[in-house]
Order: sequence, then C-alpha cells, then structure tokens
Amino acid sequence: MIHPTAIIHPHARLHPTVQVGPYAVIGDRVTIDAGTVIDAQVVVRDFVEIGADNHIFSGAVIGGDPQDLKFAGAESWVKIGDRNRIREFVTINRATGEGAATILGNDNLLMAYVHVAHDCVIEDHVVISGSVALAGHVHIESRAVLGGLVGIHQFVHVGGYAMLGGMSRVVQDVPPFMLVEGNPALVRSLNLVGLRRAGINREEISQLKKAFRLLYRSGHTIREAIDKLELLPDTAKIHHLRSFLRQSHTEGRRGSVPSKKMTAEEPI
Repeated sequence: MIHPTAIIHPHARLHPTVQVGPYAVIGDRVTIDAGTVIDAQVVVRDFVEIGADNHIFSGAVIGGDPQDLKFAGAESWVKIGDRNRIREFVTINRATGEGAATILGNDNLLMAYVHVAHDCVIEDHVVISGSVALAGHVHIESRAVLGGLVGIHQFVHVGGYAMLGGMSRVVQDVPPFMLVEGNPALVRSLNLVGLRRAGINREEISQLKKAFRLLYRSGHTIREAIDKLELLPDTAKIHHLRSFLRQSHTEGRRGSVPSKKMTAEEPI
C-alpha cells in the first residue's frame, strides 16, 4: 500500500490500510487512520493527525509552518477528521502557539489551491472552491459554501449554511444562513437554495425570512435589530443566528457584514 519511492519518517504511525503514492513525504509525529489515501507528491509535515477515509490529492502540503512572524518553533498541530477530500495543491498550515491546532472536521471538500492558514477551524460538510484563501484564525461553521477566489480576513467567522459568492472580499463576520457577495462583501439575501437543499423545513425558513427583514430591511441599527430577534420564536436556528450576531458585535470582534440596500421589488 506504500509506494517504494515514498519517504516516511520512522516515528510516523500509519494504519495498515493507508495508501501512499509515489514520492510522497510523511514526517515525524504524524498519525494517519484507516482507509486514507495519500496521492503522489503529497507532503505531510511534522505534527499532523489525519483521521479515516480521507483522500489527499497530488501536490497538497499539510502541516507547513505557520506564515506568522510570531511563530517561534512551538509544537503545534494540524488535526484533520474523517472523509475529507483535499484536492491538488491545497496548503494547510500548523497553528502558531504551543499545543494549538489548525482543525479540519469531517466530510469537507477543499478544492484545488485552497490555502488554510494557521489556527483556522473548519467544521463539517463545508465546501471551499478553488483558490480560496483563509487568513489566520478564520472559523468556518458547518455546511457553509465558499465560492472560488474568495479571500477572508484573519479572525473572521463564517456562519453555518452561509454562501459566499465567488471573488468576494470578506473582512467581517458572515451571519449564518445568508448569501454574501461583493468587494467588499455585502449580505444580499437569505441563502434560500442552500437551506432548501439542506432539507430545512418551510416553517424554519419562514422564521429566518422574518429575521432577515428585521436585520436588514427594518431601518433599525444592527444592535437594535438583534434585540428585536427576541420577538421571534426561539427555534434552534433563530437562537444560533442571534447568538452569532451578538458575539460578532462584541468588543474585539470585527462586526458582521452589512446588507446591500435593496428595492421593495427585489426578492428575499
């Protein structure tokens, strides 16, 4: 299962079912679980944990040192869950601080040339299109979709079920369930297509539409609108949206992406 040209550090621990292609390099303190496939010319640097049934395609570099001037050689990690597809020439860097980790969850697709910087967290079922760049400490919640060539500023959080249009420049938090696009990025509408594809029921979508109107069409400031979300039924998704926005607008955070001003005739 391991090509004779692959170079594997003697302290790396690979499950017997792991496949390693030609000229791949696997470093020290690496563990790789059952069924994972490492294609030709992949580099897995030191301090990397990779779960089961992943496929890492040719030319990817996992566990490179963080591109952070503060990095002083700490023992930091990349930790990857199960069933991820990491396509050609993706780069995922280790965290900066001692014992910290850059984290990729389960069932994600990272398309070619994606860069994941130090200390990022990507949850589950996330799709990141080609040539997206995540700066340090970016957090992507489950089931978000990022279009091609998106650039995301450090410390930005992207909410679950959000959709980011291609080539967007994202410098503030993206609320859950929203469709965001532009340079700079603006909230355009609810991500209705994504919500329906995910099986969200009509009643939940109806409540999210009401929340959208309060946040972006009521004329209230964002803080006033967040408070008025208390008037809506406290469903799990409304609760998450409200909590996400409150955190985004606390001291030390970047705030949330504002809305495009729309005419009355434009759809939600």
